Amino acid sequence: MQYNIGDCVSVLDEDITGVVTGVKGNMVSIETEDGFILQFDVKELVASGNNNLIAETAFDTASLAQVVAEKEIAKRKTAKRVKPKERAQLALEVDLHVDKLVKTTKGMTNFDMLNLQLDTAKHKIEFAIRKRIKRVVLIHGVGEGVLKSELETLLRRYDSIKFYEADYRKYGVGATEVYIIH
Repeated sequence: MQYNIGDCVSVLDEDITGVVTGVKGNMVSIETEDGFILQFDVKELVASGNNNLIAETAFDTASLAQVVAEKEIAKRKTAKRVKPKERAQLALEVDLHVDKLVKTTKGMTNFDMLNLQLDTAKHKIEFAIRKRIKRVVLIHGVGEGVLKSELETLLRRYDSIKFYEADYRKYGVGATEVYIIH
């Protein structure tokens, strides 16, 4: 199908109509009703409006169905499937050190800082449950052990969670690894 500058066209798989502003090979530039200039392949466009192209255009349902089928196949191929083994190996790492969570601790008490760390851990655990992430590593540091014991209390409230010391070689003694059972 040949389009000329000034022809009214519509895009097949989107709700876009416009006027042809340029043709270069198989690519057609159109100006939308909102004033945007967009480029489409000739196969993606259909003549519309009250211009002379409607009389010339003879679409049969087979060719239209073929174009739509090509679009659907192209869309399906773009999604990359992640294998279950790879998904299980992914881990969400959450650093709970206060200096990583806020810019400054000025005006915060130790109680405020602990609550901020626990709230962050709780939100990340619930996020992982919603997104079906199997492993979460909570990096809490060594310190006096207050945050670690509070995290253990928090994690015991969940039925679908098991937690252990994280890999010593990677995290040292200041991290807890959480496994979410779906």
